[in-house]
Formats: sequence, C-alpha cells, structure tokens
Amino acid sequence: MPVRRRGRYAVLPDAGTLAAVAGADQKIPIKMLNDRLLVKLSKDDGDRTSSGGILIPATAQMAKRLIWAEVVALGPNVRSAEMSDQVLFSPDDRYEVEVGGEDYVMLRERDLHAVAAKRIEASTGLYL
Repeated sequence: MPVRRRGRYAVLPDAGTLAAVAGADQKIPIKMLNDRLLVKLSKDDGDRTSSGGILIPATAQMAKRLIWAEVVALGPNVRSAEMSDQVLFSPDDRYEVEVGGEDYVMLRERDLHAVAAKRIEASTGLYL
C-alpha cells in the first residue's frame, strides 16, 4: 500500500489511517473508527507571551483554557474536520496515545469547539 506524505506525517491513502510502528522493522497501519480524531499538539505549547509582552510560564494555572492541535487522522464518520485542519478542544476531554515514539491525542468529534481551515468561508471576523 503506497504511503504519501502530508506535512510531517505519513498518511496512507485512506484519510483515517496512520502509519504506525509495531516492531523494530515492521509497520502496521492504524485505522481510526467512527467519530474519532487523532491530533498532534504543537511543540510550542510551553511558555507563551501575552499581547502586552509578559512571559507566562507553562506551569501557570489557567482556568479552563482550550488548546489548538492539527488533525493527522480521522474516522469515517467525522464531518466537521479534515486532514491538516486546526481544531480547538478542551485538554480535559482528551486521551493521550504514543504511536511510533510520537505523542498524539485521541478525541471525539463532539469534543471539538472550533475548526480552523483555509477552505472555511464563514465570515466570523476571527482568523488564525
């Protein structure tokens, strides 16, 4: 089965399949089921800077702060997101999984609060 590259991730022809490492030399594809999404958090989720230039450490406690992640695989019943979209979700509603030495987050479609993509033509006035 041919593997194509989309960004940094190896994606099999089916949009819901991610190439994963099963052993040292054998790879087995993973297929996402139903309304599940597999997302990759960005590396810069640590310290951040406020609009006023104040450095906020990653250990600072924020009440109910949502985070953005990139979709790397999705199940066949996901309708609101596509591959490489940025999705907004609550860090409380997530399950972390390690695939091939990389950390990912497993979500349900109902746990998404927003989707950001260039294909979206809605006029909210908000942009990433």
